[in-house]
Amino acid sequence: MELQGKRIVLGVTGGIAAYKAAELVRLLGRQGADVQVAMTAAATHFVTPTTFQALSGKPVFTDQWDARMPNAMAHIDLSRQADCIVVAPASADFLARVANGLADDLLTTMVLARDCPLLAAPAMNRQMWESQATRRNMAQLAADGVHLLGPASGEQACGEVGAGRMLEPEEILEEVIAFFTPKVLAGRKVLVTAGPTFEAIDPVRGITNLSSGRMGYAVARAARHAGAAVTLVSGPVGFGPPQGVDRIDVKSALEMHAAVMARAVEADIFVAVAAVADYRVANAAEHKLKKDAGGVPPIELVENPDILAEVAALKDGPFCVGFAAESRNLEEYAQAKRRRKNIPLIAGNLIQDGFGGDDNRLVLFDDNGTHPLTPAPKSVLARQLVEHIAHLTGAA
Repeated sequence: MELQGKRIVLGVTGGIAAYKAAELVRLLGRQGADVQVAMTAAATHFVTPTTFQALSGKPVFTDQWDARMPNAMAHIDLSRQADCIVVAPASADFLARVANGLADDLLTTMVLARDCPLLAAPAMNRQMWESQATRRNMAQLAADGVHLLGPASGEQACGEVGAGRMLEPEEILEEVIAFFTPKVLAGRKVLVTAGPTFEAIDPVRGITNLSSGRMGYAVARAARHAGAAVTLVSGPVGFGPPQGVDRIDVKSALEMHAAVMARAVEADIFVAVAAVADYRVANAAEHKLKKDAGGVPPIELVENPDILAEVAALKDGPFCVGFAAESRNLEEYAQAKRRRKNIPLIAGNLIQDGFGGDDNRLVLFDDNGTHPLTPAPKSVLARQLVEHIAHLTGAA
């Protein structure tokens, strides 16, 4: 759980997106956060405090004069117990009041009196968002150190389309997790490959492998959380890119090679997680091969370029990290691969320990020796790998 032990005050203001805040409470709690909800009076017209109490397991605060606080200082006591305050949705009115230092209800008073970070997810009509007054308020909030999450663009409750939609609860959760992640790769450009490649035999058949792409995507996500600008070159997978990551979709090893080499010179770190086919079909058929054509069609294979080795050989190229998925003799084969490709770090795993699944067991090999990681979800292992990279590159 990536927010284990974090104490978060979730502020909910008036707006139709308030119903999504209920899901956000559930998601934050699932990641281990202790969530305390505080609502404006307007918010209670959209979702009742009872809903949030049921989801958070705590009484909800709506009144700065709440008698449940012995000192009648809910605005002080709630914020002092928090690691951060997240306001979602954050209405135009709420943001305007905070930008101008107004404090006329529990939530704005708490924000003004806080000694913890404030994250706000704006939610409003597109014209409200685009107004000059809101622009000024957003600039002031950013200057004051408020972390603005979004907004997104899309269809709005009023029927109009444009910027101003609140981020989805899953997206806000990702931003909160990223906020708490140490920025050990701040300012770095990271290039990651992930997933399998597909080498065509004919228009409908091909040579591929069982890589799910989950480990590579977890590495890209962890690097982004650590403050890096991340580009992910991905083979065919069945899910979307991590939030805040620039994904380049490719299919074959040659396409992946071209995409990586075009971007490698600008990268500070290259992490080659993709399971790239060693060979491709030289005589791929233009049309679908038919069984009744007579005999077994010959398939001629030629070697694909070694993407990692080529990037590692670049003059003033990026810090290179490889992956080795083996079925046996992990240390022997991984270390041999690291020396052969002349790279400083390789992460190895036995395919029976997590190839294609959600969990894995990784061993890191570098010039300082062998570093086994405790078996864990790939998101956890990716974070540990990123921290090791940061240490080796002097970023941490």
